[in-house]
Amino acid sequence: MGTGTVATLLLLLIVVPFWTSFLIRTYAWLIILDRDFPLFRALRAVHLLPQDLQLLYTPKAVYIGVVYNYLPLMVLPLYAALERMDWSLVEAAQDLGDPAWRAFRRVTLPLVLPGVLAGSLLVFIPLMGEYLIPVILGGDLTIYVGNLIGQQFLTSRDWPFGSAIAMVVIAAMTVLVLLYTRLARKAEEYG
Repeated sequence: MGTGTVATLLLLLIVVPFWTSFLIRTYAWLIILDRDFPLFRALRAVHLLPQDLQLLYTPKAVYIGVVYNYLPLMVLPLYAALERMDWSLVEAAQDLGDPAWRAFRRVTLPLVLPGVLAGSLLVFIPLMGEYLIPVILGGDLTIYVGNLIGQQFLTSRDWPFGSAIAMVVIAAMTVLVLLYTRLARKAEEYG
C-alpha cells in the first residue's frame, strides 16, 4: 500500500463520521464515555482503570468531544496545504545540512502556514459559540463562552450582560478574521 493510499484512507477515516449529524456524534460520546460502557467495565475488571474513574460530565469529556467534532476542520486545510507543497524543498534543506526538525521549522511550516491559519480560523469561529458539547458531555458543569451567553439569557435573565459578552466575542472574531485576511493577502503578494 503506497503512502498516497494510506493518506487517502486516513483522510477517509476522519471524514466519514461527519456524514452524520453533529448532535448524533456528540450523543454517541455520551454513551461511549459512560462508566458502564463495556470497554470501561472490562478495563476495570482487569484493574487497568481505577474503579472510581469518571469521564462523563468532566472537562476531559468536553475536550474529547470538541477535538472529535472539530478535528476535520483543522485536518482538511492542513491536508490540502501539505498536498500542494513542493517536497523537494525539504529534501534540499536536508541535503544542505538541516536536520529534520529544522527543515520542518524553516521550510515546511512557512509553506503550510496558510493551511494552519485557515484551519485555526475554521475551528476557532464555531468553537467560540460552542454550546452543545459542554452541555451534553460536561453536564453544563464546564463553562464555555456559548454556555455563559446562554446562561445569561436563559437562567440569569441578564440580557444586557449576555449581549455584552456576545458583542465581545463577535468583536474578537472580527479582529481575527481581519488579521487572517491581511496575512493571506500579504502571503499572496509575496507568492
